[in-house]
Amino acid sequence: MEKNFIMLIGGLLSLSAAFECKAQNINAIRKEIEKDNALYFDLFKKRSIKIVELYTDDGNLLPPNASVVRGKQALIKDFTDTYASNQVSGVKFFTQNVYGKESNYIIEEGSWQVFGTTGNVIDSGKYIKL
Repeated sequence: MEKNFIMLIGGLLSLSAAFECKAQNINAIRKEIEKDNALYFDLFKKRSIKIVELYTDDGNLLPPNASVVRGKQALIKDFTDTYASNQVSGVKFFTQNVYGKESNYIIEEGSWQVFGTTGNVIDSGKYIKL
């Protein structure tokens, strides 16, 4: 019973967030997110440390099976190490949902893949970007 109640509340909260977004210009926001994601992919492919500029000063990266990468200096080190490893050739995000309240917050929910040097998927998972 308690589990069903929690799931119901979670569903109602999701529905409420989705309603807020529909009242705003969520399609334009989604296009901006896709544009930023395309820039991210391009910078990663070029092995550019400028990728860190896409993160906020207090941004975090939550790699699987590893410690949280907190802040720009840690992000610079993480990307530098990743590029130097020569084991990863690219990343891809698949946006599945965008919701929130435009004037206060936007949440992007999706999945990601990391590609090896031969183009094979070497890792995958899901993400939330605020």
